[in-house]
Amino acid sequence: MTLGGHVAWLGRRDAADSAGPQLSTVTEALKVRVLVVEGDAAAAEERLRYLRRHGYSATSVETGEEALRVHQHADLVVLDLDLPDIDGLEVCRAIREAGDKPVITVTARDTELDRVLALQAGADDCVLASCGVREMTARIEAVLRRAHARPEPTRSISIGPLQLDGKTREVRLHGGRVSLTGKEFELLHILAADPENVISRKELMDRVWDTSWADSSRTIDTHVSSLRAKLGASSWVITIRGVGYRMGHG
Repeated sequence: MTLGGHVAWLGRRDAADSAGPQLSTVTEALKVRVLVVEGDAAAAEERLRYLRRHGYSATSVETGEEALRVHQHADLVVLDLDLPDIDGLEVCRAIREAGDKPVITVTARDTELDRVLALQAGADDCVLASCGVREMTARIEAVLRRAHARPEPTRSISIGPLQLDGKTREVRLHGGRVSLTGKEFELLHILAADPENVISRKELMDRVWDTSWADSSRTIDTHVSSLRAKLGASSWVITIRGVGYRMGHG
């Protein structure tokens, strides 16, 4: 389905949506299919209600095992990391290894480590379980816009021992491969493409995360922290306080 087709459905409600894992009916196929993976039945039902109210075809499962069995039928997965059977991070990695399906993880712990681990496992975004309906909906819409409409960077860039291949999205440092998530690569590529200038936090949110949602700015901090760790030095990404970031060197 095209992005326009997704947006056209955002204002509709389908009272016939099922709460089970089967996502392939004719009616549901016309809309964005969201799989909610949540062990708490009450929390799952609340998420299903507001997703359907915003025009999504939403269904839920309670365990990681069920999620791994049916996620291929969904267009996007909202994955709680605290599952009763399998570590949510392992579920996220397995979904990511199976393809490029957007995944938003949900965590009850507001720590940088939890966000970093989720992003390193392949999540496109990581939100708090306590986040409001408006924020969750905004994040889902932003992730879907990126997945369906954003052109991938193709320019190859070299900065000293650091090489970014825009076509293969491969990063090498001193000849060794650096494994980055999709958003980490996009963030690094934007900074490296304009190394002399400071890129504002707002511009990075607009270009990488396709949103200006204020509370999402900590997502940048988490990705920058992860990038610095993977590149082995904080000097690769320089923080300009109150403004944004610029490319540095090792």
